[in-house]
Amino acid sequence: MTTLTATAARKEFFDLVKKAAQGHKTYRIQHPQGAAVLMSEEDYEGLLETLELLSLPDFRKRLKSSIKQMKSGETVSLTEVFGDKP
Repeated sequence: MTTLTATAARKEFFDLVKKAAQGHKTYRIQHPQGAAVLMSEEDYEGLLETLELLSLPDFRKRLKSSIKQMKSGETVSLTEVFGDKP
């Protein structure tokens, strides 16, 4: 994450927004009264979704179990699940 002063961010604002939106860059903008973060809406929505999933009871346990199954080869192919393509 790149840190900029509010003054520098103001000078480069449109370029920063473009880089955040199109390049998934994140910027920390420092101001004497506190800091703010500039990120793409897509990244922000993904962060919120991740937080929501992690707040579900037993989600972490089920995720770890799924990863363990995947690493040990206890998986099935999409064809086995959904059959051949029409």
